[in-house]
Amino acid sequence: MDFMRIGEKLISRERLIHMIDRALEKRVEGASQQEVANMLGVDRSFVSRLETLGEIRKGGKIALIGFPVGNKEELEQVADEYGVDYCYLLTDKERWQVANESSGADLINKIMRVVALARTHDTLVFIGSDMRIRFVEAMVDKQLIPINIGQSPIKGDRYVDPDKLRAILRSVQGQS
Repeated sequence: MDFMRIGEKLISRERLIHMIDRALEKRVEGASQQEVANMLGVDRSFVSRLETLGEIRKGGKIALIGFPVGNKEELEQVADEYGVDYCYLLTDKERWQVANESSGADLINKIMRVVALARTHDTLVFIGSDMRIRFVEAMVDKQLIPINIGQSPIKGDRYVDPDKLRAILRSVQGQS
């Protein structure tokens, strides 16, 4: 165990981390701040401050989906930076690998799973061709922010400006 002495108190880091994990798990499960505070034997404001300390962003859930992107890792870093909840980006090689290694039924099921996940988010940022954007508009009933990377059919990877994605995510999050 990792102990620290603060004045007359002996503090267990492990116990502290366990209690924080427990509190956050209960909040995710739907417990109120007051219920969690009662469980921990602390004031409700402590639970609120705990959440504030760990807060990455406010607002609804954001999904980022797109293909074929040449700078996938760079865009994933931007998504992480802004706390994007779901990120599914494919290079041209990866999208063709998914298409070629799947039967027709499997491919449709994969597409439907991605669409279903996108529909659980409040905002979808979609990177794709003009035709794919129209398809996604028809499939989701959430706020859709398209990033058009060309006319369909697109052959090969396309570079997506990470600063453009940052600006979109700042805007979605209400940041200036």
